[in-house]
Amino acid sequence: MKVALEAERPVQHDNFEAFYRANVDRVHRALAVTLRNDDLAREAVDEAMARAYANWAKVSGMESPAGWVFRVGLNWATSWWRKVRRERPPGPEDSSVPAGDESSVVAREALAALPLPQRAVVTCRILLDLSTAETALALGLNEGTVKSRLSRGLSALRSALSEKE
Repeated sequence: MKVALEAERPVQHDNFEAFYRANVDRVHRALAVTLRNDDLAREAVDEAMARAYANWAKVSGMESPAGWVFRVGLNWATSWWRKVRRERPPGPEDSSVPAGDESSVVAREALAALPLPQRAVVTCRILLDLSTAETALALGLNEGTVKSRLSRGLSALRSALSEKE
């Protein structure tokens, strides 16, 4: 019996490795945009991927494992920020996200101005390319809430981007 379990581990490990390679960068980008902090996003995605690996049998069967990783990373970062705020007074936010051309900088600034709940939904739907149902599942929301936040977020982005033109 023990031999059979050991034989299953490499297959499970290979499946996780393929998932990791296919998703780590896009989840990192989504978290960097959502959190507005590249370093925190890297730590969050690393922590979330480690948790995904530890629970891969469960996570691999989910409709959207990348959405799960995004949500775990977002939750971990939120907890980290709460702890930091208790320990020291708030300072200016680090807006460091990966560099890009001028239009992408303007778009990131407009996205950064959205409230976190709208930013998280827009990031899941646009950057992670999750469906409404997958986004709702990943963020623990009703589909109607996802649609509402997406609509409001995209409307605010359109308005902000049209002002910049």
